Amino acid sequence: MHPYRSHSCGELRPSHAGEQVRLSGWIHRKRDHGQLLFVDLRDTFGITQCVIDVSSPLFPMLEETRVESVITVTGPVVQRTPETVNAAVPTGEVEVQIQELTVQSRAEVLPLQVNSDEDAGEETRLRYRYLDLRREKMQAKIRLRGAVINSIRRRMVEQGFQEFQTPILTASSPEGARDYLVPSRLHPGKFYALPQAPQMFKQLLMMAGFDRYFQIAPCFRDEDSRADRSPGEFYQLDLEMSFVTQDDVFAALEPVLGGVFEEFAEGRQVTAAPFPRIPFREAMLKYGSDKPDLRNPIEIVDVTESFRGSGFGIFAKAVEGGSVVRAIPAPGAGERPRSFFDKLNDWARSEGAAGLGYIIFAPDGTAKGPIAKNLDAERTAQIKEAAGLRDGDAVFFSCDKAGAAAKLAGQVRNRLGDELDILEKDAFRFCWIVDYPMFELDEDSGKIEFSHNPFSMPQGGMEALDGKDPLGVLAYQYDIVCNGVELSSGAIRNHLPEIMYKAFAIAGYNQEQVDAEFAGMISALKFGAPPHGGSAPGIDRIVMLLADEPNIREVVAFPMNQRAEDLMMQAPAAVSERQLAELHIKLDLPPE
Repeated sequence: MHPYRSHSCGELRPSHAGEQVRLSGWIHRKRDHGQLLFVDLRDTFGITQCVIDVSSPLFPMLEETRVESVITVTGPVVQRTPETVNAAVPTGEVEVQIQELTVQSRAEVLPLQVNSDEDAGEETRLRYRYLDLRREKMQAKIRLRGAVINSIRRRMVEQGFQEFQTPILTASSPEGARDYLVPSRLHPGKFYALPQAPQMFKQLLMMAGFDRYFQIAPCFRDEDSRADRSPGEFYQLDLEMSFVTQDDVFAALEPVLGGVFEEFAEGRQVTAAPFPRIPFREAMLKYGSDKPDLRNPIEIVDVTESFRGSGFGIFAKAVEGGSVVRAIPAPGAGERPRSFFDKLNDWARSEGAAGLGYIIFAPDGTAKGPIAKNLDAERTAQIKEAAGLRDGDAVFFSCDKAGAAAKLAGQVRNRLGDELDILEKDAFRFCWIVDYPMFELDEDSGKIEFSHNPFSMPQGGMEALDGKDPLGVLAYQYDIVCNGVELSSGAIRNHLPEIMYKAFAIAGYNQEQVDAEFAGMISALKFGAPPHGGSAPGIDRIVMLLADEPNIREVVAFPMNQRAEDLMMQAPAAVSERQLAELHIKLDLPPE
C-alpha cells in the first residue's frame, strides 16, 4: 500500500465497504463522544469521517492532536447505519475505523478558523493566507479561477490563436500608470520596468508575421488599490490579430467571453452574441458612464432646454453659463417617504455635489418638491415625457458642466438601482463601448492629450487628423463591459508611421521624442506592418464576476492588501547595504 494514501478523502463509497484503505489529510473537526472519537479528515477532494474506540492504544495520540494537524490513517471502510448517514457529503454513507495512525505534522493553535466561514479580518487572513486558502469557500474560488483560465486557453487555441510569452523586464513607458522599476546591476544608473501590459510586444509579434497571438499575461502597475483592481500585479487575456477590422476582433472575443460565462454561469443568464454596441457619447448621456451596468433599466436623459429661462433660477442661471441638466428617472420612488429623498440628497453632498434636486410625481398626478414649485406645468410635463415617467415615479437632476453632470448622474443611476432594487437578477449583461474620442482636453493645462490608447488608429486616418478639430476625431477604440465592470480596453492599432507621428504631434510630441520614447515601435512600423488590433480582458475581474465577489482579493491566491503590502511574505522590505552597493544605489528617504 502507498505510504500516504490508497484513496482520496472524497472517494470512498458503500462499494468500498470491507476494504482496507489509507487516507492522509488535515484534521478538519474532532468530536469526542466519550467512548468514541470521530475525526473528519480533509484533503482537497473532500472529507471522510474516521473513528477510533477509546480502547485503542492510538486513542490518546489522536485525542491530543490539534485540528489542522496532518495525519495518515489506515483501517477498514465500514458502512454507516441509516440513522448516522450524513447526506451533506458524498462520503457520508461510510466511515473508516482507525487501526493505524501516523501524525505527519502537528499544528499549533490557529490564528483563524479553517473549518468555518467566520471572518477573521482581512489583515489576519492575508498574513496567514495559506490557512485562509484551506477554507472550503476559498478553495472553490481559486479552483474556479484555474478552471476559467483553462477554458479561456482552450477556446483561444480552438480559434487558431497561438500562445507566446513576452518579456517581464522591459523599458519604462512614458504613457499610462506608474511603472515598477528594476535597477540594473550591469548598467549602473539604468532601470528596467515591469510591463504595465504586453502592448508593444504583442504589436511587434504582428509585425513579425504571427497572425493570432494570446497569452495569460501578468501586468504590473504601481496604482492605488480599489475593490476591482489589485495593487501591483494582475492578469489579463492578452490577444492580438492581424488583417482585422473592429468587427473581426469582436467576433473572435465574444464566443470566448460569452462561452466562459455560460460555462460557469450556474443558471445565470448571459447576453447572447453579438453584444450590444454603444457609442461612447451615447453611453455618457444615457448611463453617465462608459462602463454601464445594463442590468439597471434606468436611462438618463438631457432636459437642459426645459430649464433654460425657467423659474428655477439656480438651474436656469447655470444653463446660461454653459451647464447642462441631466434627468435620472426613479421608477416607483414617488411613493417613497421624504426620508428617502433626504438620504439621497445627503449622499450626493458626501460625494462632493451641491445637492440633488428632484421632482415627485404623486399617484394623483400632481408634481411635488422644491423644483416643481418653481417650474411651470408645461416644463414639468416636458420633463415627465422626456424621462418616460408615470404617476408614482420621481426624477432626480444633475446640473453642471457636461463631464461633471454625467459623472454625478451616473452615480445617482447606480445608487437608485440599488436603493430601488430594480437590477435584473442572476444575469451577466455585456456591451461594447465604441467610438471613443482620440483626444481630450486637459482642463488644468489646456493641452490636448490622448484620451485612451495612443497607438489606436483614428477613424478616417490621416485625413481626419489633418482636416478635423482634434477633439472631434474618433478612434477605433473599444471597451467591453459586464455588469458595470470594465473587463477590457482594446483598439485597432495605428500601423502607419506617418499617422503615428501626426497623432503624437497633436498630443505635443515632436518626431525626435517619438523616435526616442517609442523606438522599437516606430522602427518596426517602417518595415511593413499589417493592419492589426486586439484587446485584453482582465482575468481577475472575470473570475470576480463569476464568483459573485465584490472584492478582487477574494479571487487571487496571494493578493496584497490595500497598501500594496504582502503581509505574509513581508514585502516590500528593506534590503542590505551590500545589495544596494551592487546596484550603485543610495537611499534618500523622507523623514519619518
